[in-house]
Parts: sequence; C-alpha cells; structure tokens
Amino acid sequence: MEEAKYYNSLKDKKVQCVLCPNFCVIGENRYGSCGVRLNKDGKLYSMVYGKPCAVNVDPIEKKPQFHFLPGSSSYSIGTAGCNLHCKFCQNWDISQFKQEDIPCIELPPRKAVDEAMRYGCKSIAYTYNDPIVFYEYALDTAKLARKKGLKNIFVTNGFLNPKPLREICKYMDGFHVDLKGFTEKTYQEICGGKLKPILETLKILKEEKKWFEIIHLTIPKINDSPKEVKEMCGWIAKELGKDTVIHFSKFFPCYKMSDYPPTPEKTLLKAGKIAKSCGLNYVYIGNVHLGNLENTYCPKCKKLLIERVGFEVISNNLVKGKCSCGNKIAGFWG
Repeated sequence: MEEAKYYNSLKDKKVQCVLCPNFCVIGENRYGSCGVRLNKDGKLYSMVYGKPCAVNVDPIEKKPQFHFLPGSSSYSIGTAGCNLHCKFCQNWDISQFKQEDIPCIELPPRKAVDEAMRYGCKSIAYTYNDPIVFYEYALDTAKLARKKGLKNIFVTNGFLNPKPLREICKYMDGFHVDLKGFTEKTYQEICGGKLKPILETLKILKEEKKWFEIIHLTIPKINDSPKEVKEMCGWIAKELGKDTVIHFSKFFPCYKMSDYPPTPEKTLLKAGKIAKSCGLNYVYIGNVHLGNLENTYCPKCKKLLIERVGFEVISNNLVKGKCSCGNKIAGFWG
C-alpha cells in the first residue's frame, strides 16, 4: 500500500479524501466510495498501488484513441475500484470490487515500464477501471515512463478535482474522457456522480493544451435523445473546439442494466449526423461495424487519411500530421 497524496486529516482519526468530487469522509479502517482507498490509523492509503488486476498489450485504437500514435501498441494496466458506480459499467467485474476481492499481480512502476518497453509499446495506458483511484501508482509510473521515452495515456471518467488533474497533466500525453451523458440526472441516477466536474475537467484539459478524445456510450432512453446529443455536441464545439474527437459507442446489455436493449444502429448514425451538424470535424461510430465510420478523413478536402477495421489500421496516409492538401490534422502523431 502507498499513502495517498490528496486527503485532509480530521478529528477522531477520520480523513477526507480530496482527490475527486466525492470528497469522502472516511472513518478509521473504512474505505472511500471507490473501495480501494483505506483509512488506517488516521492516514489514507491506496491499497492498489503496484497491484493491477488487468494487464494487457492493446492496440491504441482500443482505448479508443484514433488520433494518438495510430497503429501502435499500448501497455495497459488497471486495478480494482472506481469512484463512480455506473449501472451500465462494462468492466464492473473489477471496477466495483475492492482490491482484496480480486486476483492481482505485483507490478511496481519500474517493472511496468520495463515490461512496456520489452513488448515494444510506445505508450502506457492507465485504463480498464479508472486511473483516478490508482492515482499515485499511475503518477509514479508515468514519471518513469517519460524518462524512458514512453508516452502516457489517462483513460478516465473525468471525475477528478482540478488540483490533482493539473498535477497529472504534467506527465500525461493524452487523455480519453468518458462523457456518460449531458444531464445531471443521468450522472446522479445512473452513475452516482455529477456532470459539472466532468465538464470542468474537459475545459482544464483544453486549457492545459493536452490531447484528449471523448467517448459517449449511447444508451437507449438514457442519453440518446437528439436534443441531449445536440446540446452536448454544441457545448463541445463551443467550449473545446471543433477539432475535438468524439466517439459514439454502441451499448450492450451489461451489469445492472442487463434488461436494457442494445443501441440501435440508426441511433448511432443519428448521433453522428448531429455531431457533424454542430461543426465537429472528427466523429466516429464504434463498438459496431458500420462501414467507413471509423476512418479518418481530412475535414478540408475529404481525403481518406487513416483506414481502420476494428482496432486495426489498414492504411495511414498522414505525413507529419498533415493531409496531402496541407491541412494539419488535430492529434498526437509522435
């Protein structure tokens, strides 16, 4: 275990975690809402430091990151625990459990970096559950990775307070933010969180000039109304910029929403059209095969730049991040 970075000591050996907007007040020998940050004798500890339960070499496109070193591999690590409790969680079998309830391995930061290099990865992705809850582990690993020339990617729900976010920004090269809806009701009733802090996270990433992509798991009758999608995409275009990448992803029945129907393809196509009508230049439809909707095209001349099938890059016609017409394509190209 590792002492947590962001908490305040209170009376009677209680502590308050200030890492995320849950602001958990935690009694002695109790966990915070995330299930992996424990108060022991008046100090807060991360119980998942160096103890991932998921480790894989993934294509970067699986994160998904389409404008970040396309075609490369990313050493991906995740632990138990999460600071949200989404009823539709795709990784609930690790994110909704404590560290002692799940098999894990010993993988300290230096070994994680060594393994990433051994497998020829260009980056390390902190992913699967949410790296917010293994913040200290991600931070220490990212510092070592950067010294070795590896890039770092934070795959997150964005429910993080500004101060720790700005600190982690110093060592991350890319972010992937899960925008689960665009109403407080969705976040409160379905995710156990709040929308406003996620929007603040996105604006901070823009301010910090960090590359980030957004994913929207589009769920029937929850966050798929044309009105909500239009409001969301309009906000993204205005506040974050028209070059912001957005992925609309198909929902499959899962966890506490196993009785919900999967997302109709026509809903995803409609969401994509709305996003483009709001002026967004890079719109993708994922988690389903719908022809060329995962390809990257030049917004100016419409030339095919990156052709994808699933998580595989078939062709990449970018030259130093530019189309042959001279248009600079937004992204992190190395």
